[in-house]
Amino acid sequence: MSIYNTNMLKYNAAATISKIRDAVNKMIVSELEHVGIKGLAPSHGDILVFLYQKNRLSVKELAERIHRKQPTVTVLADKLAKLGYVEKIKSEEDSRVTWIQLTEKGKRLEPTFHAISKKLNDAIYGNLDDAEKEQLESTLESMLRRL
Repeated sequence: MSIYNTNMLKYNAAATISKIRDAVNKMIVSELEHVGIKGLAPSHGDILVFLYQKNRLSVKELAERIHRKQPTVTVLADKLAKLGYVEKIKSEEDSRVTWIQLTEKGKRLEPTFHAISKKLNDAIYGNLDDAEKEQLESTLESMLRRL
């Protein structure tokens, strides 16, 4: 019997998570466009969140923090640089190191970034109480560790 038999679909967490991810990405893009920001993708948010915590990080540090390979981070950072949100700076001490740093335009985006994040979190967590939120986070983290 196939696990895709629609009469038997009871355990379909992967499909539901995929749909949630699609809906989240669609909401982020819609909210960005609503405030007149074009060109940013949800994947850029991973980089921005860490740069808002610490204005400048190396490509290697960003790759470790967002769990992506360095070439992927380079592509994302190049797009952010092209849009004017970050700048890439070669290290004077070590030519192998490239720093990614927020520009003034990138810093000005932070309130919008946080507003969209709040709206997204409000939609995701709805009226869950703190214990339910913690349980949801714990369950999702546990699933991720098993993969």
